[in-house]
Amino acid sequence: MSGFAFSTTKSLVCEVGAASRLGELCDGLMEAPVLLVTDPGIMKLGLAEEALASLEAAGLAPVVFQEVMADPEEKAVLAAAALGRAHKAGGVIGFGGGSSMDVAKLAALLLASDQPLAEIYGVGLVKGGRLPLVQVPTTAGTGSEVTPISIVTTGAQEKKGVVAPQLLPDLAVLDAQLTLGLPSAVTAATGVDAMVHAIEAFTSKHRKNPLSDMLAREALRLLAGAIERAVHDGKDAAARQDMLLGAMLAGQAFANAPVAAVHALAYPIGGHFHVSHGLSNSLVLPHVMRFNLPAADRLYAELAPIVFPQISPSAPQAMAAAMIEGFEKLIPSLGLETRLTQVGIEAAHVPMMAEDAMKQTRLLVNNPREVTYDDAAAIYSGAL
Repeated sequence: MSGFAFSTTKSLVCEVGAASRLGELCDGLMEAPVLLVTDPGIMKLGLAEEALASLEAAGLAPVVFQEVMADPEEKAVLAAAALGRAHKAGGVIGFGGGSSMDVAKLAALLLASDQPLAEIYGVGLVKGGRLPLVQVPTTAGTGSEVTPISIVTTGAQEKKGVVAPQLLPDLAVLDAQLTLGLPSAVTAATGVDAMVHAIEAFTSKHRKNPLSDMLAREALRLLAGAIERAVHDGKDAAARQDMLLGAMLAGQAFANAPVAAVHALAYPIGGHFHVSHGLSNSLVLPHVMRFNLPAADRLYAELAPIVFPQISPSAPQAMAAAMIEGFEKLIPSLGLETRLTQVGIEAAHVPMMAEDAMKQTRLLVNNPREVTYDDAAAIYSGAL
């Protein structure tokens, strides 16, 4: 076994209703006032009310930034940091989906450093520290609460990532109460996203290790066992908690064994066509897996009966192919689109997307099979 390193969020609380005592959980970790980063939908639905009341009761005087949108742009990060700076925030809380948590991570960095945002895109370029950081996911998908990664959409509709150990939060709070009644389409897309994280971590060419493998397998067991119940019955608290835990475990896996071509090809879909990150991944997942078969069939075969227990033991190639076919049936059964044309992408867009995908070198190097421009174009064409 090769040597490896493994890092994750310092503390976790996995408990239905835990967000209602967020003030107690944050007390002693951060000083008032705290900056809570979220989106307008969360505030409109009242999902943050109990958490905010708890923070008030603990004397943490929350200041709310609620302007985060899907695929957050740099201006959202800068605006959140500006609000925190104006109030002299003593800590940051991300409360929402992956977009809110990603903005919260970068705001916590910028509030503790003079380093410009433009200088930290890439891997390991953050020089300073950050403010205390707590993450409270309201969707089960990104795993951002346990990853040292933040993704931002730049002005050219291109996504860039900041990868640095400073982005790992101090505390993650997993409360299924916040996900009850989440729209089925969001539940499905974020759930498949989490499954992609686990699959790509398990097949990652770099930094794959026994801990990430164990986490990926357990994540897939939980997610595969709960996703259909969670999608079709939004009030199933047990399924929701399994989805949150599975997404978090997948996040821990890919934070240490990075994702690859599925994500690389998904980013141009989200950046140019404003398709959600989870759906973007879902649209290309079976096609990238089929492309990877020559290099990853044995690894896919290990995962196949975990995701689809009806798959019988056989040759690795057959089990891997059955897993791909399983996803091709599961994805539409969850109510998700399966073709790029269904989200407004046409053949004329393929060269542009393939060119953009090839810029995601940080991800492509992890793929079990090398991806060229022609390969990316063929994968997109097959997904039309």
